[in-house]
Amino acid sequence: MLDRKKLSSAYFTKNKIVQHQIDSFDEFIGHGLQKVVDEMGIIETEIGDASSGTKTYVRLETVSVGHPVVKEADGAVDRLFPSDARLRNLTYSAPINLTMTVVQDGVESDPKSVEIGVTPIMLRSKACNLYGLTDAEIQSHGEDPLDPGGYFITNGTERVIMTLEDLAPNKIMTEMDHRYGDRVEIAKVFSERYGYRALTVVERGRKSILEVSFPSLPGRINFVVLVRALGLETDKDLVDAVSDDPDIREFMKENLEEAVNLGVFTQENALEELGSVVATRQAREYQTRRIGYVLDRYLLPHLGNSEEERMVKAHYLARMAEACFELAIGRRNVDDKDHYANKRLKLAGNLMEDLFRVSFNRLARDIKYQIERASMRKRELNIMTVIRPDVLTQRIVYPLATGNWVGGRTGVAQLLDRTDQISSLSHLRRVISPLSRTQPHFEARDLHPTQWGRLCPSETPEGPNCGLVKNFAQMVELSTGLEDTETIRNELHAYGVSAV
Repeated sequence: MLDRKKLSSAYFTKNKIVQHQIDSFDEFIGHGLQKVVDEMGIIETEIGDASSGTKTYVRLETVSVGHPVVKEADGAVDRLFPSDARLRNLTYSAPINLTMTVVQDGVESDPKSVEIGVTPIMLRSKACNLYGLTDAEIQSHGEDPLDPGGYFITNGTERVIMTLEDLAPNKIMTEMDHRYGDRVEIAKVFSERYGYRALTVVERGRKSILEVSFPSLPGRINFVVLVRALGLETDKDLVDAVSDDPDIREFMKENLEEAVNLGVFTQENALEELGSVVATRQAREYQTRRIGYVLDRYLLPHLGNSEEERMVKAHYLARMAEACFELAIGRRNVDDKDHYANKRLKLAGNLMEDLFRVSFNRLARDIKYQIERASMRKRELNIMTVIRPDVLTQRIVYPLATGNWVGGRTGVAQLLDRTDQISSLSHLRRVISPLSRTQPHFEARDLHPTQWGRLCPSETPEGPNCGLVKNFAQMVELSTGLEDTETIRNELHAYGVSAV
């Protein structure tokens, strides 16, 4: 028979309780920062001419994070420990260094490593000065060896980033609605790419006519018109892409007849129709450019942002249309939004990556402005002088100090509850929902069977936050997604699965 006491002590090591937060932040420091820098690649300027090879730009290379330090009044730089940050009301942060190469008139300068700002460091992460120390050494620096870490110190106060619960992105979800007395079947997907999130909706309304809506498109557009504009031109290709079921093919015939009434027969007709909707009363050339930009950027961005991915987007929309029709004829049920398979958790590292992406874009715009201003004044271009680290630092530290995150979210970072050790551990393992506290949301507040073993069924506050603020179960393990999808794709190909 297993000894429960030994089993419990073996599982709950001192780092296990908030390890998910620390691992997430380590992933952000090790890979998340570099991923954001690689997304941008270069900072372009308006100086020079690209066709003649005299364009001036900055190429971004490797990014790294140091260890927390403090700059004294006499210019000395010392290692900073958490106890000093608390006593002196400092932010426990480390410098971010980025290697840059300036390309001017086709000539590359030597790569230079520049400090672009600082980022707050999570206690007990790999970038923390306490990492790897023995209990005696930790104690000598004024820290409790039993303190699990997993929080930040901003202006001397301990702040913890909440784990956010949200609907799964890039996954088709179906639901039912009623509009003007008619039943409406809806398939929607929150398409997410590089922190940008776009809601694409396909709905079947009156007379089984499908309509699509997505950002930058005023109102709803006919499904057949949109899919033809993406490249599924013939009726046969379009119907085959949706389904080979006879009942669903009948529904699709009604949609094709509606497209005929609109006078849309070819891809060119469809692009003209969409262009007149997106850029009303504009020149034909502008309409063509604008609709191409909208289709590539705002329609299902997780599938890609180039013209080559338009056919993939057409087939994805066809799959969403099939989901609507299957719902209409009773082949499938409405998706349960409260099922935990349809939820995803955003940990501290994911939220810091979102924050850094927005802050870094602002820094890049400032660098571009400073380079162009130096060029107008005929000054020699020196990358060390055009970078203002405060631009990045303020936009990272301020949200952590106030809890007001990018995307309009509030209460993301909170003051760590230090009533006692148990309340601190509970706060570090808290999960909050983005739903409004003032609305009933009865189903979202209820216990769901899929929460068993994942969330604690009893630890939730009374009052307006009941059921929206939750805590992890005692022995929960968090799995993380894979960034490298190529491995999965190769594995599927080995089993004979082919792409559309």
